Amino acid sequence: MDRLKQIESFVAIASKGSLSAAAQAEGVTPAVMGRRLDALEARLGIKLMLRSTRRLTLTHEGSAFLEDCQRLLIDFANAEASVSAGGIQASGHLRLTAPAGFGRRHVAPLVPEFLAAHPDLSVSLNLSDRIVDLAAEGYDCAVRVGDLPDSSLVSQRLADNRRLCVGAPAYLKRAGAPRHPAELTRHACLVLSSDASQSRGWAFMIDGQLVHTRPSGRLDCSDGQVLHDWCLAGLGLAWRSTWEVEADIAAGRLQAVLDDYAAAPNGIYAVYAQRKHLPLRVRLWVDFLKTRYGSAAYWRGASALRP
Repeated sequence: MDRLKQIESFVAIASKGSLSAAAQAEGVTPAVMGRRLDALEARLGIKLMLRSTRRLTLTHEGSAFLEDCQRLLIDFANAEASVSAGGIQASGHLRLTAPAGFGRRHVAPLVPEFLAAHPDLSVSLNLSDRIVDLAAEGYDCAVRVGDLPDSSLVSQRLADNRRLCVGAPAYLKRAGAPRHPAELTRHACLVLSSDASQSRGWAFMIDGQLVHTRPSGRLDCSDGQVLHDWCLAGLGLAWRSTWEVEADIAAGRLQAVLDDYAAAPNGIYAVYAQRKHLPLRVRLWVDFLKTRYGSAAYWRGASALRP
């Protein structure tokens, strides 16, 4: 049996959530999809999915393998496109969405450069901190920051995103610096109130375990930039990404605390709907972002532009 077909079927089953849904999308019977999955598991010698009469659940190995398979299929499609497209220019309209703060700083400034390289394209950019339903609202691609919810969407990791607990020197002098995440209950914490972001709270590694905590304070806001400004004003501690606070830390306007409990970075992702033939304009946009965000010089330059 074709190894690529086995991998394609595995990704389809995981994305659709059932053998029957994946089979219907491909125009084969559920039994055919089941045999392909069985053959793949037998060849690898591991269990990728736990199957019951009601649902399919990825094993730990299956989850890790799924991410590798999605990346492999994307690279394979891009390789084919680079040959078959030849000198064809991307055309049409590209609808993009990104979080408001990150989008203003790291998506919107790149759009003119991308359009200059593709004169037959037009772009609409939506900046919003809510989670946009790409398929229902007709968007081609989203940039998302942080942990991704399980979904049938395809994601490509573009860069790491490290989060820090920070405070202004004036606040830390007045309230003291917390030495353990448990001490956050005694501090004024500036919390993002949006349901669409930081839904799992502030993340720390405590005794080798990833722990999420939901601190509280007298101030919360749905706009991350407002929290940033309040933090600079010495009103409390905030949980921010390095791309937001790196320049302020370097200039001494903010200080990082609880670094000994820092969690591993999450990611910055390009996310789009599962499609058999991804439009060239979307592939080119994702590749463009991977090139820019994959460069350490880009992030140094972006930080240097901050006041």
